[in-house]
Amino acid sequence: MQGRKIEKNEKSLRTEVFEAHRPHLRAVAYRMLGSLAEAEDAVQETWLRASAADTSAVQNMGGWLTTIATRTCLNALRSRATRREEPLETTFGTGRPDGRPSPEQEMEAADAVGIALLVVLDTLTPDERLAFVLHDLFAISFDEIAAILERSPASARQLASRARRRVRGTSPAAPDTSRQRKAVDAFLAATRTGDFEALVALLHPDVVLTADPAVTPTPEPVVVLGAHTVARGAMAAAGRARFTGPALVDGALGLAMAPHGRLRLVLAFTTEPESGLITAVDVIAEPERLAALELSVA
Repeated sequence: MQGRKIEKNEKSLRTEVFEAHRPHLRAVAYRMLGSLAEAEDAVQETWLRASAADTSAVQNMGGWLTTIATRTCLNALRSRATRREEPLETTFGTGRPDGRPSPEQEMEAADAVGIALLVVLDTLTPDERLAFVLHDLFAISFDEIAAILERSPASARQLASRARRRVRGTSPAAPDTSRQRKAVDAFLAATRTGDFEALVALLHPDVVLTADPAVTPTPEPVVVLGAHTVARGAMAAAGRARFTGPALVDGALGLAMAPHGRLRLVLAFTTEPESGLITAVDVIAEPERLAALELSVA
């Protein structure tokens, strides 16, 4: 009887310790996987493995749990044979009756990390992503990272360095992005909130929007003319704006739509230097065109 009580107390203590580290583990897993639902699964898997292990020799519980979580995420990344290619319309729902993260929760998590960062992370190899996330975002040493990856510390450092260059991009940013950033941010805010008049005010009266065939989809590119017409189209696609955020697109400010960190669509803007009004919008969704773009953190 006494033995059962001690075992119960130990399990209770282990649960308490794990719950104290859960927010950190979720943060690491989300940056590794780009999906809040997948991150929750990884954290749950971490708990299952940790609760069944002998922790009597563990001196750094936080580090030990982080190692389990990152290895779980690494396995998940390596098992992704191909990108998931859901149609744009089916990516967004109104809720998750099974208790899984809702689209709103996914959106909040993506906004907190940054859509552009999630997009760039999704282009990295699993090992590069792990090295960059753990070192640059969570200040974990390369010695610890090397042990997880079963590589040398020098190799782990090189992985993080390559990832860092991808995150920063090689295309130089436009000399004056402040006005363009203001226009892009306001465009996103107006689209998300459904503020039609605010959106019209951002657009040049003769604005031209061009959408490639994969956006609608249609056999040919779609061209839309005029501020009111373009604004109405943007309002109709407001659901997509929930997983959209600023990004540098070939060095210029634009918007990237990436549900669960997977790039689906990019909006490239041209603005009038004097007024800052948006004169052209290029909506890109064709996989070949997306692959040719260099996206980096704005």
